[in-house]
Formats: sequence, C-alpha cells, structure tokens
Amino acid sequence: MLGRSVELARLDALLDRATGDARGTARDEGFRDSGRSRLVDITGEAGIGKSRLLGEVCARAHRRGMTVLRGRATEYERQVPFQVFTDALAHLDPHTLDDFQETDAVAPLLQRSGAVDRFGLHRSTAVLLARLAAPSGLLLALDDLHWADPASLELLDHLVRHPVHAPVVLAVTRRDRQSPESLAARLTRGLDAGTVVRLGLRPLSAHDCAELAGLGLPPAETAALYAASEGNPFYFLTLLQAHRGGTTPESSAPPGLGTLLLDELTVLAPSRRGIVEAVAVLGEHATPAMVSRVTGRSGTAFTVDVHALTRRDLLRSAPQGLLTLRHPVVRTLVHESTPFLRRVEIHRLAAQELARAGASAAEQAHHVEQSLTAWDPAAVAVLDEAAARTARTAPASCAHWLDVALRHLPHTPEHAARRRELVLRRARALAACGGLRESRDLLHELIATPRRTSGGPTTGEDQGLRVRAVVLCALVERHLGRCTEAVALLRRELARGPAPADVVRLGLELGSAAPQDSDTSYTQVRTEVEAALAAARSTGDEVGEAGVLAVAALGEAYEGNMSAAHGLARQAAALVDSLPDNDLTALCEPLARLGWAEAFLEHYPDAERHAERGLDIARRSGQLYVVPHLLLCLSHVRVQTCRISSALELADQAEDIARGIGSDQLLAFVLASKAAALVAACPPGDPRPLAVAEEAVAAAGTGVDWWASTAWCIFGWAALMAGDPVRARDAMLQAGGPELQRIQPSMRPLYLEILVTAALVTGRSEEARSWAERARKEAEQLGLPMLRASALRSAAHLPLAQGDTAAAADLFAEAAAESARCGAVFWEAYSLLLGAPLEALAGRSRGGTHAWLRGRRLAEAGGSGMLVGLADATRPPGGDSEAPYGSPDRAELTERLATLTARELEIAELVAQGLTSQAIADRLYVSRRTVETHVSRTFRKTGVSSRTALATLMARRRTGSRFGDARTEQPERGPGALGGDQ
Repeated sequence: MLGRSVELARLDALLDRATGDARGTARDEGFRDSGRSRLVDITGEAGIGKSRLLGEVCARAHRRGMTVLRGRATEYERQVPFQVFTDALAHLDPHTLDDFQETDAVAPLLQRSGAVDRFGLHRSTAVLLARLAAPSGLLLALDDLHWADPASLELLDHLVRHPVHAPVVLAVTRRDRQSPESLAARLTRGLDAGTVVRLGLRPLSAHDCAELAGLGLPPAETAALYAASEGNPFYFLTLLQAHRGGTTPESSAPPGLGTLLLDELTVLAPSRRGIVEAVAVLGEHATPAMVSRVTGRSGTAFTVDVHALTRRDLLRSAPQGLLTLRHPVVRTLVHESTPFLRRVEIHRLAAQELARAGASAAEQAHHVEQSLTAWDPAAVAVLDEAAARTARTAPASCAHWLDVALRHLPHTPEHAARRRELVLRRARALAACGGLRESRDLLHELIATPRRTSGGPTTGEDQGLRVRAVVLCALVERHLGRCTEAVALLRRELARGPAPADVVRLGLELGSAAPQDSDTSYTQVRTEVEAALAAARSTGDEVGEAGVLAVAALGEAYEGNMSAAHGLARQAAALVDSLPDNDLTALCEPLARLGWAEAFLEHYPDAERHAERGLDIARRSGQLYVVPHLLLCLSHVRVQTCRISSALELADQAEDIARGIGSDQLLAFVLASKAAALVAACPPGDPRPLAVAEEAVAAAGTGVDWWASTAWCIFGWAALMAGDPVRARDAMLQAGGPELQRIQPSMRPLYLEILVTAALVTGRSEEARSWAERARKEAEQLGLPMLRASALRSAAHLPLAQGDTAAAADLFAEAAAESARCGAVFWEAYSLLLGAPLEALAGRSRGGTHAWLRGRRLAEAGGSGMLVGLADATRPPGGDSEAPYGSPDRAELTERLATLTARELEIAELVAQGLTSQAIADRLYVSRRTVETHVSRTFRKTGVSSRTALATLMARRRTGSRFGDARTEQPERGPGALGGDQ
C-alpha cells in the first residue's frame, strides 16, 4: 500500500464512524447524519491500484468486525441485470435471509426468479442493507463500476439519493474516463450533497516505485522502468517482472503493457492457453467444472494445468470457487486476442451447460447472445424469454436482448408479425428506462410500416398492434413534452376509421393528452371523447366505458366545469367499484385520472380510495409509467388533509420513478408536488422547499404547458413562504401569463391567494384587491368549499391591511369552516391560525384561543412544520399554557439548547427529521424506552410539548430564523405570516 496513506486514513475514519454508529458511540461534528450510509468513490486509471486499495479496506473492515460484501462488475457481461450486486450478495450465508420479510422483493439480486417492481426492489435493497449492517456495520464494496449494467447503476443511484439509515459504507471503484455520464453525474451530485466522498488515486512517486522494486535493482534501471510506467503500479510491476525474466531487450525502450502481458501467453502449452482463454470468455461462469467442460480437459491433467497457471499468477481463485485472471486488464487482452470462432464456441458450450443445469433464460442470455451468428429459433426464444423476465426489473437489458433478437430475425413475410410485436415490446422497454427518443423513433417506424402479414390483406391483429403503437407513441410524446404532436397523431389515427374497440383506446389517450397541451383544451377534444364513450357503450365494454368516463371527468374538472365533472365522476366511480381488479388492469391510467378528478372536486376519500386501488394494480401488472401519477394524486390528497409525512414519502417514490423514466416534464410535475409537500412539512427557515421548487422549474424548461405552469405555481408558493414575495409574484405571472390563462382553471383561486398576499406585502394594494375579487368570482363559479376558503382568505387580507381586524377575523373563521366541510384539514388549520390573533384584537379572546388551540392541534397531528411555526408566531395573548413554546429570542433559544446533553441534542435532531422513537432506537441501537426518556427530558428542558414544536425549535437553531419574533407585529402586517421574515 505504498503511497496510499492519506486515502487509507480517510477510509479508516469512515469505517470507525460506521462501527461507532453501530455501537451508538459516534461523536463528531456531523452528528445530524450519524447512522446514515456514506459512499466512497475511488477513481483512477486502469492499474493505478483501485482494486488493491479496495481489498485493503475490506480487510480493515473485517478486522473491525463489520460485515463485508464485495462484488465486481465485468467488462463483457454489461447486460446481465444487477450483476455487481448479485456478485456481492453471493458472499452471504444462505441462512442470513431466512426470516427476512422482503426476500421476494430483492429476488433478482439473489439470482432467484420473481416478477417485482424495480423501484420497490430499490427500497427493499436499502432495507436489506440496513439489516445486514446490524450489529457492527456493513461494508459493501463494488469494484470496476464503470462496467456495471444499467439496472445496477440505477440501484446505486437510488442508494446515493436515499442514504440508508444504518451504519453502512459503500465503497466503489471506477475508471474516470470509462464511467457512464449518468454515473459520474450522480456521484458528483452526491459529492455536493455530502453523501459521497471521492478519492482520486494518483500515480506512485519515483521513491515509491524504487521501494517497490527493492534493493536488487540498480537505481538507473529503476528510474527507466518508472519513466516508462509513469508511476502506474500495475504497469511498473509488469515491466519489473519482464525485466527480471530477461524478456525485455536492454537496447530498446520498454515494450507496452499489452505486449508484455501477451508475451506471457506465448510460452504456454496449447492446453493451458485454452484454459486461460476459457476463463477470460466465461467471466462470472468460470467455475472449474464449466472451464473443464468447455476446454475438454478433466481429471488430473486439468488440475495440474490449473495449478501451473496459478503458480504463474495468471489464474487466481475467487470467492464461490470461480477462476479469474489476475487483473481485468489481463482479461481484456486475453479476451480480445482469443480467435473469434473460439470465443463463439466457448459461449455456445457455456449456454448448453447452463440450459442443461436448469439456469434461467436471463442467466443463459449473455452466452446465447455471444454465440449467435445466424438465425437460430431456439436461441432467439431464450433471448425473448430473458427479455420478458427482465422487462419490469431491468428494462434496459430487456431492450438490449430484444434488439439482438431483432437483428437475427429474418426479414421475410412469415416473420413480419413477430418482428412488429418485438419492436413494440422493445419500444415499451426503452420508454421505461429513459430511452424515450429512441422509443419514439421505433414507434414512428412501426406505425409507418405497411400493415400486412405474409403478403396478404390487413388483419384485425395488424390493426390492433398499430393502434397499440399509436397509443404508446402518444404517451411517449407526452413524456417528451410534445403534447401537440401526441394529439395530432391520435386524431390522424381516429380519422382512419378504426374499429369501435380502437376508438375507445384512442379516445382515452386523446382525453388524457389534451389538458396537458398548451394549444389544445379539453373542450376541443370533447367530441372525440364522447365518441369513444358511445363506442364503449355500443359494444358493451364496461371497462372501456369506465375509463372514458374517468378521463372525461378529469377533463371537465380541469377546465372548471364542476357540474359536469361531478356527474361523470359519479358514473365512473360506480362502474369502477363494480369491476374486479383483473378487469381494471387496462385502466390504471384512467384510475389515476379518476383519482385526480375526485381530488379536484374535493372528494378526498374517494380520490384516495381509487388512487390506492390503481396503484396496487399498476404495481402488480408492471405499468410503471402511470405509478407516479397515482402516487402524486395520493400525495396531493394527503397534503390537503394534512398527513404531511405520508405525502412527502409518496412524492419521494414518484421522484425515483420519474428519474428512471427520463421525462423532464414528468420530473417537473413530480418535483413540484414534492416541493408542495415540503412547504407544508418544513419548519420556517428550511431551504429545501424552495430548492426543490427551483429544480422543478428547471426541469420544466421554457415550456408553457400544464407541467411547466404547475411547477411555476408551486415555485411561487415556496418563494412566498421563504419570504420573497417579489419572486413569488414573478413566478405566478410566469406560470399563467398576464391574465393567468395558462393556470389550471379549477385551481386558479388557490393560486390567486399567492398573488394577493405578495401584492399586499410589496405595497400593491389595488392589485391585491383586483386579484382577490377575481378569486371570489372564480371560486363562486366553481362552487367548491376549499376554493371558496382560499378566496375568503384572500378577501380577509384586504380589511386587515386597513386595520379592520374584526372583519378579517370573521373571514378567516369562515374560511376555516369552509375547509372543514370538505375535509381540507391543512387549510382549516391554516385559516384558524391566521385568524386566531385577530380574534383577540377584535375583543374575542376566548374565540381566538379556541381557534389557535384547534389549529395547533391539527398542525401537530398532521406533522406540518410550517403550520406549527405559524402557530408559534401567532399565539394570541392569554394562549394556553401548554403551548409548544412561545417565541423565544436568540439568547433564550441558545440558553434552552445549552442545557441539552450531546445525546439529547442528537435525538432532538433525529426527531426534527421526522423519525419515530422506534426508528431512532433502531438507528442508535438503544431501546425505545431510552429514546422516549431522552425525548421527555428534552421537552422539559426546552419548554416544548410536542415533536413538531421541537422540530421547529431545531430548525431555528440551524437557520437563525426570526419567524417567531414577528408575533407582536402580525396583526398590523396581515399577510406577513405567509412570507416568513418580511
């Protein structure tokens, strides 16, 4: 380990921290993050010593008593799903997971069969790592990650963005210049966020290389070898070995690394060279038994050859009995120098042996692909099955294997139908793994292909496949932000006079696409949607009828036609509720539409029920693209009904999927929804809501569609709550234009409240009055309680600005009552807390106290840090003595926190992060009773009486926010509470 003392010191510190976390003894300045995983990114060129360093880290972790799992990605197996994780987990004792409840969810990592949701697999893997970290920590070491398969990289991406809440160290090695852009970008973002530590390995110094060479080599010769190797230890040692063996001519410059390594092979007997070539080609399947079979060597002769190659350090024994070459560079050179037909034959024999042993199609697929040189129905059948089995968990591998099958499928009439089906499947797989543009190109090509099979006339099967391609293409266009193109494509297909069943499919997609198109409103496609409904009814298609009704309900609700939307939603719900889950498999997206329609109609229990059912069906049937919409519908409902922790968790899950799909528009919508949940969740002064909202509008780009409008509206809310009313106003005008026409009509009164508040805070009284009047008119037209409540709050700010506190208090109280009518608990609490201090100023102290108490209770029960902060800022005179805490100034705040022990402060921070007592106990490896004892002492010392109030206190400690100091000024400033520290 010459020249690596600095790197080893940093790695030792991370291992010590992990073992300290595991034992509950960690004490460093980063205690807020104690118990969370860290990733070490070890980078450098080939041969620089990354794997050697990783091996040393594994040894040191072993000595500390940590669980150590090590896997290696391999160059020629890049389409084998989860290969590097599977290799690492192969080290586990078979009985380790006997009582692990989520074994089925991680089956692909364990080389077991099972159709699972790939994003569920990511979450379950984090649970698995946390389990393996007990009781003394876990080191997961992943070597040569630049060669990892796409499914492994996606899983690693999840683990970087969602650090495991356990003493886990992930150590990865990779070559900078060969790393995929997505991997490098993710690790760099993790570096910025503090979840990744990067160690870039540099060449050894001349002194280090001299020490490596030993005293027997003259300094001049050592210097020449050092100059030739440029300090690369692998190259230096190879040169040194060749020099000592007398294979390098003294009169010329040292030969290249490849030449030196291949020279080692020239002295081998043919049988031994054949074994080396077989090991290079077989990779992860290079067991002694497999190598023996493909080389035809067996018994004593085979054993003698292997031992001889091991003594020469060409072969090494790896875990699980595998044979490997001593370095990946050696494998690359041997593999590339092995004659092509020899490689093909080795792969063919390996595929045969795996099939004979009953290996899955996914395990066979790599060798089948490499041995396929011509059309082979049996081989293509294996690739087809492998693609089908990995479509849900590893769509990139699925798309690759379908591509291989298509390249070997003859371009003849008898194979035309199968080719079209495989192309459609490949387009679907590409759409699921971020290849949206390639998917669209394939679909356009498929749609343009003449609809004939075997030279005969067009069949119903051809027509059905074409319509499926058109619908999928429209969906992909939507995800690419090309809704206008999607609408045009669907209308063109409808104009071709399709069968009634296809009219239903096309009408469903058209009704879904239109509201998202800046150039097409739902009213412009209402005729086509009604035709689809008629077609479904004429053929007795109850499933199709339910779907069209759901899409129509959302279209009308979006446009603000609430009477029509109510009727359509009731009809859709009645049909959906009468159908079994199997019939609803094709209706997952319409179920999302129904859920959103009911959410906009403020039928929150119905919206939640239908979205949860759709989510369950979508996950079981692998319909990934619709899952984010269902998750966000649930998240929206739970924000309105003040179940904030759940809302945030759902938005997080949707973000994972949106990033995997690769749609900027979908990501913008997801991040906007997450920002909305964060505004409600975070205490005053927390920068996260605005940061996520900024990322949402960045993802939306310069578009003016529904996705972008929604992102800008939420950005405006986040900016207002961050105390920047000017930026909030600009965002709302960006969202909707000067007349706000681009803002969703059925949500416009709520968004107008942001403009009213921003205008008043910035001294634009007449503008505020105009926006408030518009909010009143539109809310009355919509006739929904929560929107009327919003308009009432907007109206309340106007008399408040003129000093009429009684009138303002009445309007806030009326807003609270309207919100309560539909179960919008978040807005009820918000209205109560804004009005409570005004009640007192109007001479109604008792009413103010009751309003404040109820608002605070709702805020705390719902887990809303924003509302608890508002409660602390607006506690009326004579408020309940059991209030969480008043509004301590900085000196008092410092004094309270100074009384906490280090452990109490650590637990207070974990409480502020939203962890339950049991979760904190699991993380710190103490009992739940111990945690609750510390929490009680913390409450007593700080003068708070709830976890949410404690979270707000800790947030003020971190940010220095003076939100609470505004309490005495609040009545005069009116809307200032909305903007934080104005």
